[in-house]
Amino acid sequence: MLLCLDVGNSHVYGGVFLGQSLLLQFRYPSGGACTSDQLGVFFRSVLRENNFAYQEITQVAICSVVPSLDYSLRASSIKYFNIEPEFLHHSNCQDLTIDCNYANELGADRLANIIAAINLFPRQNLIVVDLGTATTFEIISKTAQYEGGVIMAGLNLQMKTLHQNTAKLPPVNIIKPHTIIGQNTISHIQAGLYYGHLGAIRAIIDAIAEQNFSQKPAIVIGTGGFASLFEQEKIFQVVIPELVLQGLRFFIHGQQDKQI
Repeated sequence: MLLCLDVGNSHVYGGVFLGQSLLLQFRYPSGGACTSDQLGVFFRSVLRENNFAYQEITQVAICSVVPSLDYSLRASSIKYFNIEPEFLHHSNCQDLTIDCNYANELGADRLANIIAAINLFPRQNLIVVDLGTATTFEIISKTAQYEGGVIMAGLNLQMKTLHQNTAKLPPVNIIKPHTIIGQNTISHIQAGLYYGHLGAIRAIIDAIAEQNFSQKPAIVIGTGGFASLFEQEKIFQVVIPELVLQGLRFFIHGQQDKQI
């Protein structure tokens, strides 16, 4: 079985694959210092609690945008699984069907999303929208050429900025409000966050489509923790919450093909 770990600024998002089947998903906070023992004990315990033996893990794939955790992640994989993990980064994706000219400027999680998208939707124009700590857009042509991207602050980051930089605005739960017009301060903020983000996503997708894909429409893929919040808004053709994990799976298969 393959253990995939997407290490972001808020969480370690993990999954376990058997072949193409995603059997398990889990999260672990990445905001503080994490030792190799903390990570390793958690990984083993989450496997055990879901009736998997840690000995069944034969490969570990990691994409990380938190360099300070990379040593602990590697050490936990070696100590608790006896496996040298594979880290996805621009230098080892050059043989995949993706133009990596821009890869040294891309986070590994974005690379994983791109790899998954071009494997799941070959020969299609693609826009990948990942709603996490940041909201990112990846633009990929039908020839698997990475055209570039867009980054804006994510919903939770916007909410925290409002709270931390004002004297009286409270933190709020990020939800889809019943109406655009709020009836109290909390609902005012929730409406602004939701509809402001929705409008920005629509505007960016429309601009990308007009500038890059006027001849053949793109498939718009939603992913990330907040993607399901907008699932009914018809801005995505498909929502794949685990896209980054799928990208790590395809990355590992590519590494295996190189060794054959």
